[in-house]
Order: sequence, then C-alpha cells, then structure tokens
Amino acid sequence: MPFNRPIPEPKARKKMSSGLESLVEAEKLMQIAILLPASAFIGWLIGAWADSHFHTSWMGTVGIIFGGIAGIVHVVRLAMASADSSGSDGSDGSHDARGNSDNKS
Repeated sequence: MPFNRPIPEPKARKKMSSGLESLVEAEKLMQIAILLPASAFIGWLIGAWADSHFHTSWMGTVGIIFGGIAGIVHVVRLAMASADSSGSDGSDGSHDARGNSDNKS
C-alpha cells in the first residue's frame, strides 16, 4: 500500500552561489544568537511594565520565562526549516512529487 504524503514536496530552488549561500547560513546563525536573549529581554520589559502597572513583583519573572519559551520555539522552527531546506531533494527518481515510489509491489 503506497504512502501518499498530504503535503506535496516543494519545488527545487535555483542553486545559489557558494559565497551567497555562506552569507545566508551566517545570517541564520546570527539570528539564532540574537533571538534568544532578545526575546527574554523583551519578555522582561513587558513583565516589568506589568509589575509597575499592577503593583506586583512576579510578572517580570513570568515575562522572562514566556519570552525565553517563545524564543526557543522560534529557534526550533528555524532549525526544522533549515533541516528541511538542506535535506535531500528526492532527485534520485525513486519517488514522485507526492512521495510515492516508482516500483509497484
């Protein structure tokens, strides 16, 4: 019984030059390095504002935690997208566009 993928494979993209590809990879790594501390800092800022506005003392900590979690979720999504784009493109001819194999068993 063949397995039909619900989402079709993305079309093959044009190959970038190696210099441009290196810059794109460096930008992705810099984005990850800046994203985590920035998201925790923004969460702290929002929590500190909420602390002063509602006269509490715990919302800053909750803001840091939520900001860190949001940053980690985004980093995981970036890593999964990077793994998908750098994976094999299926050009060996053994599968069609929906992931079905050529051989009929």
